[in-house]
Amino acid sequence: MKRQSLAAVLLALTFAFHGGEAASQTGEAYPTRPVKIVVTLAAGGSSDIISRLFAQKLSDQLKQPFLVENRPGAQSIIGADHVAKSAPDGYTLLSANTSILTIHPSLYSKLPYDPQRDFAPISMLVRQGTVLVAVSSLPVRSVKELIALARAEPGKLNYATPGNATPFHLTGELLKSQAGIEWVHVPYKGFTPAFADLLTGRVQTTIMPVLDVLPHVKSGKLRPLVYTGFERHALLPDVPTTAEAGIKNAESISFFALVAPRGTPREIIARLNAEITKIKAEPDVRRRLRQEFGVEVGMDSLEGFEAFLREEVVKWAKVVKASGIKVE
Repeated sequence: MKRQSLAAVLLALTFAFHGGEAASQTGEAYPTRPVKIVVTLAAGGSSDIISRLFAQKLSDQLKQPFLVENRPGAQSIIGADHVAKSAPDGYTLLSANTSILTIHPSLYSKLPYDPQRDFAPISMLVRQGTVLVAVSSLPVRSVKELIALARAEPGKLNYATPGNATPFHLTGELLKSQAGIEWVHVPYKGFTPAFADLLTGRVQTTIMPVLDVLPHVKSGKLRPLVYTGFERHALLPDVPTTAEAGIKNAESISFFALVAPRGTPREIIARLNAEITKIKAEPDVRRRLRQEFGVEVGMDSLEGFEAFLREEVVKWAKVVKASGIKVE
């Protein structure tokens, strides 16, 4: 009897140990301690504030702190590399932007990580297209008229961006290629000087986030011509998308996403994806994101997001190669 009792106890302990291990592996017990979310830009910017919004919501839902840690530097490479080399246990995550996940592989030959190999997507948090605007003195009222003018006067039209090799620069090169026009890129060091020269007519057009140009559109100083999202923007409902304007395959989406080191248990990824999907469904969250940041919530499907990332890497690689863009 004693041997049977001992055997029963050992069996129960073995089951309890492996059962607990299984629970942790399936994500049911996750998280059991604080989770760090690395943001690759400085505190106070839109990526930081949006990341903190989701972090607080996750903390409330999962009953463990989700803490934002800012690791800026080297065009976001420092923070991204830190997460890529972290333990794949679900306790170090990355708030990643478009450049980290889809553009950097084509721009940097010695990138210390491979986004496709080293990161496991969790969820696209938010997304937005950009809007092409022209200074009001330019005699065009639509993107079709802009294209016609560019073809009539090759090399005379230009567009300003906040910098070389930025997503805005790549978007301009994509539009130029798909529209079949000559369009001179004028890079600036940030949004402020680009806007200053645009509003004084030194440059003619620019590609920017909707919220940045909206005040100038309302004042009549800038004229919106086309939006690069898949559907029209809620704040500029009369502005057509590139597809509606007849420019095929010219969509350009910027996004923030949550990713984990590759090898993180799939069950943890699925748990986080499900919780974030709940957050994105909240009307107050959607309203705040649109009104304060001009962004919409990202797609919910994990498989769809993974496929989107693969397609974007290929798309931007073609743009970089065709345009000859190089990092300065």
